[in-house]
Amino acid sequence: MKTLFNLPKKIIFCNNCVLSNQFPTSYPEYQHTFNRKGAKYLNINNNGVCDACYYAKKKDDLIDWKKREKELLKLLEKKRGNGVDYDCIVAGSGGKDSVYASHLLKYKYNMNPLTITWPPILYTDYGKDNFLRWIKKGGFDNITINYNPEVLRRLTKLSLQKLLHPFQTFVMGQKHAVPKIANKLNIDLVFYGDPDGEWGNPIVENSTSLRKKSYYATKTNNIYLAGIKVKELISEYKFSKKDLSLYLPTKIKDIKKNFQVHHLGYYIKWIPQEAYYYSVEHTGFKARPERTQGSFSKYSSIDDKIDDLHYFTTYIKYGHGRCSYDASQEIRNNHITLKEAKALIKKYDGEYPDKYLMDVLNYLEIKKDEFDKLCNRFRSPHLWVKKGNKFFLRHNINKEGYDD
Repeated sequence: MKTLFNLPKKIIFCNNCVLSNQFPTSYPEYQHTFNRKGAKYLNINNNGVCDACYYAKKKDDLIDWKKREKELLKLLEKKRGNGVDYDCIVAGSGGKDSVYASHLLKYKYNMNPLTITWPPILYTDYGKDNFLRWIKKGGFDNITINYNPEVLRRLTKLSLQKLLHPFQTFVMGQKHAVPKIANKLNIDLVFYGDPDGEWGNPIVENSTSLRKKSYYATKTNNIYLAGIKVKELISEYKFSKKDLSLYLPTKIKDIKKNFQVHHLGYYIKWIPQEAYYYSVEHTGFKARPERTQGSFSKYSSIDDKIDDLHYFTTYIKYGHGRCSYDASQEIRNNHITLKEAKALIKKYDGEYPDKYLMDVLNYLEIKKDEFDKLCNRFRSPHLWVKKGNKFFLRHNINKEGYDD
């Protein structure tokens, strides 16, 4: 059976959560092409447990969080008042995680953080309100990157057409632009929130607080945006090198000595629901007024209208939509059972994101029938089968698969 995106041919589900080995893990976004060469997918060990669930168990039973906090205090002591205006940088757009990280650093650990925001592509009203509450009520200095809107629009459109990845420009802004600006400002300590291991990246990445340098810096000139080589974007698509600069990783040789990017969630036991409650208490963070399409949740990834579309495209490409992400985290944090998660998956995963869809497609200047055809082109045959005019997953967590 033909597979797309370098996906594993055999589909295996974790025994503990609702994810399978088709679930994508993070890797350098500037190497992202249609065939995802070099990309890894969720590892499931010989006991049938995925790396994310294994790490969650380790968080509960094996990690000495008091010792981890002492490590954090030692790091912060080195950087606090080190001669520059700010002790550290926190990347974020005002969601629960960036509120939680920045507020803890400032008010619990006595740091003076500068917050840097790569703003959502299309802010939701409540997402913008939460951003303003974060800065005003939280009391933070903030740099918001006002990127060239037409360059962003064109790159986002190409990312959807070439990779079915409408979120790529936002991801690149978060991963590349924020460390690049921090490096130029001579602020050598940058914090993000939860580590990638929370979502299934290889266990070895959880052995350190440091974000892999390859996520934001590189030696190679062989760089892709929207799955297209930068040289081709310049020669064929009429972008200039300056147009693309913010989206590109920093050259390794330009990274200043002692510059580091850390995950605060390595030092502090990170639980999404607790981050939400903390943000409500300290900055007045507000959840979405209604259930998020494709899931049961109301407070995760709610600041961008493209979020809903992004998770729908992961459902098309990998067989896992937003409900898969949310339910798996809730299982690992002992908030729901596997049985409950399966019921939620059956009800919500892959729900068509029509609430904001036309806003997004109009922004991208893509017609709805073109979008639907794109989705069907990106369905891997080993995951999907067509019955009449509808597509069905061949295998899912509820064992309700379809075959030819």
